[in-house]
Amino acid sequence: MTRECSKLRAWALGALVLALSAPLAAQQGPLRIFIRASEKTHSVGQHDYPRFLAEWTKLMTERGAQVQGAERFPTAEELANTEVLIDYAADGGNVSPQERAVLDSYLKRGGGIVVMHDGICGDDAQWFSGIIGGAKQHGERNWFAGHTTLKFVDRSHPIVQGQSDFEFDDEMFHRLRVAPEMHVLATAANQTGEQVPQLWVMEKALPGGKPYRSFVSLQGHNHASFSVPEYQTLLLRGIAWAGKRPADLLLGKKK
Repeated sequence: MTRECSKLRAWALGALVLALSAPLAAQQGPLRIFIRASEKTHSVGQHDYPRFLAEWTKLMTERGAQVQGAERFPTAEELANTEVLIDYAADGGNVSPQERAVLDSYLKRGGGIVVMHDGICGDDAQWFSGIIGGAKQHGERNWFAGHTTLKFVDRSHPIVQGQSDFEFDDEMFHRLRVAPEMHVLATAANQTGEQVPQLWVMEKALPGGKPYRSFVSLQGHNHASFSVPEYQTLLLRGIAWAGKRPADLLLGKKK
């Protein structure tokens, strides 16, 4: 083999190693998150989207994430620099045609989405359930506020691994529109005693796109819930998992 061929082979091998390692190197950077919030609704201590935006931006930043957000739907430019979109907003399932196009583009490149509480509510639950696994339709009596117990049905999933059932004061939704790809992690009993999905994940690819991950929690009615250690752990794990990172990424020590 000539010296020129050896150099060419070495160069090609180096280029291949660099190409294969680039995605891994990119994943070592901060998890990039955008929080979609909205104006506060409901009573004191309930549906406080601006407070969640402020407090969880600080919390996740202290744990190494790169966080931005606003009380509106993100722009295409903002989502271009996002790995996980958190939708915690009043009627978060109401997305304009222009916003749907932006969301579809984001999901097709494999961006993750996390939706909490009223973020699943909207006028087109059939469409939104196909995006996140399940959704709540406006105009139906489909909620119950009070003490609820989360019962875990798949303790092997990284988000809930090692988690025990626990009770806390919040709100549960039922009579949902669900997608066949929904994978239930936890349920809660409605007023008739039926166990209804409350925590789930879905992995899916839109036509022509890469696979993306969604994580949904129906709790978040009371702002105090976000300080319940068990629930906070679930959310932090779900956010990291949706971003295709190790589930415990955001559970480490603060900076």
